[in-house]
Amino acid sequence: MKDELLKVINSGRSFGADYIDIRGERLSEASFTLKDGRVEAAKEGLQEGASVRVLVNGAWGFASVGSLETKVLIDATRKACSMAKAASLKIKEPVKLYETKSVEDRIEKRPLKNPSEISIEEKLNLLFNFNKVIFDYDARVKSCTIDYLDLSGKSYFMNSDGTYIEQDKLYVWSRILATAKEGNILTYGREEIGSTAGFEVFDEQTPEKIGTLIAKRIINQLKAKTPKGGTFPAVIGPNVVGVFVHEAFGHLAEADLTLSGSVLIDKLGKKIASDQVNIFDDGTIPGAFGSFKYDDEGVPTKKTMLIKQGVVVGLMHNRETAAKFNMEPTGNARAQNFRYEPIIRMRNTYMAPGDHTFEELLEGIKFGYYLKSFRGGQANLDGTFQVGIQEAYEIIDGELGASVRNASISGNTLEALFKVDAVGKDFELWPGRCGKGGQTAFICDGGPHVRVKEVLIGGGA
Repeated sequence: MKDELLKVINSGRSFGADYIDIRGERLSEASFTLKDGRVEAAKEGLQEGASVRVLVNGAWGFASVGSLETKVLIDATRKACSMAKAASLKIKEPVKLYETKSVEDRIEKRPLKNPSEISIEEKLNLLFNFNKVIFDYDARVKSCTIDYLDLSGKSYFMNSDGTYIEQDKLYVWSRILATAKEGNILTYGREEIGSTAGFEVFDEQTPEKIGTLIAKRIINQLKAKTPKGGTFPAVIGPNVVGVFVHEAFGHLAEADLTLSGSVLIDKLGKKIASDQVNIFDDGTIPGAFGSFKYDDEGVPTKKTMLIKQGVVVGLMHNRETAAKFNMEPTGNARAQNFRYEPIIRMRNTYMAPGDHTFEELLEGIKFGYYLKSFRGGQANLDGTFQVGIQEAYEIIDGELGASVRNASISGNTLEALFKVDAVGKDFELWPGRCGKGGQTAFICDGGPHVRVKEVLIGGGA
């Protein structure tokens, strides 16, 4: 493959490209959706293709094709160069790339259970077992939807700077959604499972374990009360901390969005959070859902500190934004697949642990809330955010009290980060999928338990 891709690189130079890179993939993919015990969607097959990205006179050109044949790729390169030449006539600021060292590497994965070698029957049987555990838990369970996806195979990258990388790709993911109803009360629960290790993730995250967790949550919530609306102190669980760090801060620290006007545009080197807050985006955690060795520009991934003791010390970069900020690229350029151009995406984003026990975090709270698990979240470039909570409890005189349902938190990211006054010593990461620019990326987020002096809780009067 290397010799064939080199021919394409050379063709790009002959067409006038100042820079060219090629990303190719050969992947096996399977996806299923099971709803209330019925298979609603099933797909299994192979996908193969490549994209060519060129820089001509400071402008990008891009083309993708469903083939790895040299002739087809050379034709795509010609089209990408023509596109870039046309675009270069209208650009205000020519694109410059941060210079990186060339590398040549091959990365192999050896899962205990390769999903491509697991039969369709075994995969579907897994989903049926999840469904059975959840429905058998209680007659008040009313619905259950289970999505499953696996990808495995090889990707290829070559650029005109002399880099050539072959990487094995492997992702296994599932999301389980369930509802329960009693009278006019409807509750909702969800969990996601994700790994870059292999199908063996389900040996630990079994239907019995995860299915029972979800079913128990939604049944318990039927008897929960509606939270009081207002500002209260809160202890926030790792699951919610991760979503907050990802949605409310992480996107603001993606350098392309920072340049587009996020509230961090003038905050590098400035304090935006309490001394307790340390935040990282890390692509090097073994087996985590957002981990890989090289990004889609051939840049090595690494552990990137974004906030140190409350001060913004870094952003997530690709080669283009790194040149604009005069900072090193961080290995955050990612594309959903060969059909898309790489953009800046998070990997495993988390708040670092501190030194408090869970009991110490509860101490001193006369009345507040323990926000254990999230339902969904969103944030805006101006720093405002809202995160829905699917499982929460009252805190009364430093002890956990009654469960509450349909809670949410909202506010301004920078204000909320300043109100973090204690950080737990525990740590958890949670897999998920993130959408940006019409693309989906596999990620993890998380952290420890965290206490905030106050946060706006949405609920009843």
